[in-house]
Amino acid sequence: MLQTVQKIMSSKKGVLALDWSPSTIEIQFKNVGITSTPQLNRVYRQMLVTTPELNEFISGIILHDETVNQQLDSGEGFVEYLGGLGIVSGVRADDGKSKYGDTQQDMTEGLDSLDDRLKKYAEVGIKFTKWRAAFKISDYYPSKEFLKESIDRLVTFAKISHKHGLVPFVEPDVEMKGDHTTTRCSEVTAQVLKLLFDALKEAGVDLENVILKTNMVLPGTESGVEAASLEVANATLYALRKSVPENVGGIVFLSGGQSYEDSVHHLDKIEDLARNDPWEISFSYARALQKDALEVWSGKEENIDEAQKVLIERIKKVVKARKGEL
Repeated sequence: MLQTVQKIMSSKKGVLALDWSPSTIEIQFKNVGITSTPQLNRVYRQMLVTTPELNEFISGIILHDETVNQQLDSGEGFVEYLGGLGIVSGVRADDGKSKYGDTQQDMTEGLDSLDDRLKKYAEVGIKFTKWRAAFKISDYYPSKEFLKESIDRLVTFAKISHKHGLVPFVEPDVEMKGDHTTTRCSEVTAQVLKLLFDALKEAGVDLENVILKTNMVLPGTESGVEAASLEVANATLYALRKSVPENVGGIVFLSGGQSYEDSVHHLDKIEDLARNDPWEISFSYARALQKDALEVWSGKEENIDEAQKVLIERIKKVVKARKGEL
């Protein structure tokens, strides 16, 4: 597992998240005028993973279960193909979300079948896993009871991952939606992370073989405020320094609905200010990297080359930000 962590956190690369659920990819495809099917989803993801130069800038790719069981046109499985490029394959391990009681909070599902699924993933060459737990901010949320249950599920996920030799990406995502301030987001993010790492340590989870995937600290999308990169970086690092142990395997940021440009410039400033911090910091972006390539492709074979050029340009720029070199 430690070797997997070291490969993923390679200082010149990042993680590409290709784990959109069927419902999410359906929405993303609809936005560009095409209809999602398992076959078209496969063609789209094949286009992304076969992008020239990809392995020079991407160390790991998070797949959806649908893709793990599919093959490229060549007949080679996705996991096998990526392994040949030196890219580590991971998988989304949760089964989505459901409403928590009569609240507006969303609880992540999937523990019941997790042990069996992770055993099978390990057998086909998957090396890491991801479990997203979403946390809404409001005057009432996140509630104490919800926090405990959601954190407990993240810890159980991490323990089962380690049982099968898989590196867990624990992903507590304090969501952007809402009218909260940057300060409020920082407070909640620090609280969630502190509870998570206290629980992981109490459960005896080896933190060196855990990667934290987390949100940047941002004002709510309904607050009417746009924070500058310096404010985002300072608030984010404040939360991390209060809550994240020095020996965690690494930290990767999700883009979380940010625009591509915002996600790049915020990351660049975080990297610049975190040079003396103990963690290796990287990125694990989904929509921020894929959006423009998806629009260029739009389901047409003749657009593949141009879409791949767009994708690699976006990746190269965010890798520069990951090194604080913008």
